[in-house]
Amino acid sequence: MSSGEISNWSSALRIYGHPRVLGMLSLGFSAGLPLLLILGTLSFWLREAGIDRATIGHLSWIGLAYSFKWLWSPLVDRMPLPVLTRLLGRRRAWLLLSQIVITIALVGMAFTDPLLNLTQLVFFALAVAFASATQDIALDAYRIEAVAIELQGAMAATYQAGYRIAMILASAGVLWIAAAIDLSEATYEHLPWQIAYLVMACSMMVGIITTLIIREPNVPYNHHISQNEKIALQAVAKWNLPPRINRSFAWLYSALIAPFRDFIVHHGQQALLILALIAVYRISDVVMGVMSNPFYVDMGYTKDEVATISKVYGVIMTIAGAAIGGVLTAKIGIMRTLFLGAILSAATNLLFVWLAGQGHDISGLIFTISADNLSAGIASSAFIAYLSGLTNSAYSATQYALFSSVMLLLPKFIAGFSGQFVDAYGYESFFIATAILGLPVLVLVWLAGQAKFNKISQ
Repeated sequence: MSSGEISNWSSALRIYGHPRVLGMLSLGFSAGLPLLLILGTLSFWLREAGIDRATIGHLSWIGLAYSFKWLWSPLVDRMPLPVLTRLLGRRRAWLLLSQIVITIALVGMAFTDPLLNLTQLVFFALAVAFASATQDIALDAYRIEAVAIELQGAMAATYQAGYRIAMILASAGVLWIAAAIDLSEATYEHLPWQIAYLVMACSMMVGIITTLIIREPNVPYNHHISQNEKIALQAVAKWNLPPRINRSFAWLYSALIAPFRDFIVHHGQQALLILALIAVYRISDVVMGVMSNPFYVDMGYTKDEVATISKVYGVIMTIAGAAIGGVLTAKIGIMRTLFLGAILSAATNLLFVWLAGQGHDISGLIFTISADNLSAGIASSAFIAYLSGLTNSAYSATQYALFSSVMLLLPKFIAGFSGQFVDAYGYESFFIATAILGLPVLVLVWLAGQAKFNKISQ
């Protein structure tokens, strides 16, 4: 390797020392904590409580709240919150409100036994999901607005690192706490899960404190928004409505219509291709992930084994993959890293087919989890950087919410039937099917890369 190449790689690695990049670590923690508490970890809790796989699969639709967050993202982008916005700014105000709601809802989950009142548990889980999705809207906008596009890969990597550290706590931490209190693995008790979820609720203080410390990003969005409002005012002026109603229509246009119109006008004929890629890029991982914890339970792995291997060691590998993805994005570009991540994500699902035939095999679990999580980290960093580069800073919250909603809608919907698929065909066929789902992604990444290259060449 030449000295020039060493210098280039050194420069690529130095992006992780940027203050804004480092700051995303704790913000990523705040975003990552709630997710598994209403999905993966919750499915482990429900399965141990004796809830059937089909019901667990259907309850994964709670995560669809993340897929519809574009519906209220314009409010997060534009609507000020009484007192909070004046004191904290528009991004931090929404962050703080959502974090408080998450904390309260987690306490509600902790005090609800699914065997006695599954409906109430679902209600609190939905509250966590909607508040967490709102937090994501504001946080994604902050991340996009905080630095230039050249640093988005590194921002995504440190965000993923904090996110995955929180997932260790929300998965392995919960399992360890529950296992330490649970006197017998053979029988189900609510108390261990209650205490574990109360600890998770207290852990949201990391996000709350961080929100109170960080500063609002300074981005030039007001002029663009005001121009859109002027255009809308001129259009509705012909209707001869009262001025206050005219201004309301102008605000609605700027908040609800202008962000989506801006995306379509900017990308033209490629808009549908981009949305198609976003819709399926993570499909193999998301669909497979719903049944991973029930798979561990059914294969005879204990809470301690799953916590140590899947939820700690595996998450560490994801963080490593995210760091590699951030460097690769800076070094070889976003589209090439996207393609690599898509190949690895689909291929590593096949390792679970092998693991299903091994039975209770700790070494096999370590190997499978390592490869799967490393590939997921690479894919996630590249994908977040790709989505960030598509947004206009004038509408960062709304547009990114649209992209991330499209990303989860189809995978989450299909994942809802995963339990029924496993009941009918078994785990091995299910894991093969999830790998096949990843094949169209490769074609879409290639087409999107060609379209981007052609646009740059023109």
